[in-house]
Amino acid sequence: MNTAFIPVRGGSKSIPLKNIKILNNKPLVYWTTKAANNAECIDKVIVATDSAEIKKVVQSFSFPKVEIYDRNPQNASDTASTESVMLEYLEKARLRGEDLFFLIQATSPMLKSENIDGMYKSFIQSGADSMFTGVIEKQFHWRYEDSEIVPVNYDYRNRPRRQDFEGLIAENGACYINSVKNILRDKCRLSGKIKAYELPSYTSYEIDEESDWVIVEELMKRFES
Repeated sequence: MNTAFIPVRGGSKSIPLKNIKILNNKPLVYWTTKAANNAECIDKVIVATDSAEIKKVVQSFSFPKVEIYDRNPQNASDTASTESVMLEYLEKARLRGEDLFFLIQATSPMLKSENIDGMYKSFIQSGADSMFTGVIEKQFHWRYEDSEIVPVNYDYRNRPRRQDFEGLIAENGACYINSVKNILRDKCRLSGKIKAYELPSYTSYEIDEESDWVIVEELMKRFES
């Protein structure tokens, strides 16, 4: 069985009730719930929430694969990790160790069902233990090292042309695949042999702040079919 798991909580501080705020004429959580429900490879979609209001909105979508999981409020706090609610659910769900678990973030509304199906196909063919969605980022990065700043991914004395620069793969936070047994063993969404599934650069935005909302809404108007 392939289970898609979408954790949403009601206590977002940056954008109150962010997950049901209207984005491109639909509540934010609608977009990833729709993508997971319509993906051929997904058997069941679990939306895990602590909010009665979010629960009511999700139920109004009437997507046939979708079920609500009432998550423990302790695992919906500002300091709780996504892994905590994943583990809470998996310790109660009757899933086999070899079943696949797709963690999908509601804050990545540009994820589509064809992306999920393509990722699943790539995952099966790759022989990986786990996989994440990412985008190629062709920016030159620096980091602080003690009191100095040093380059991370290029030689500034031999600056490459952009078309010759391989860049870095950045997680876009949209989707992760791992087996149930791996997650329960390692307490992490990624483990073992990890592969990346590349998505278009415009999917790099995750909605955390109001400025992200404005950018993503404009992108969705252009790319959402």
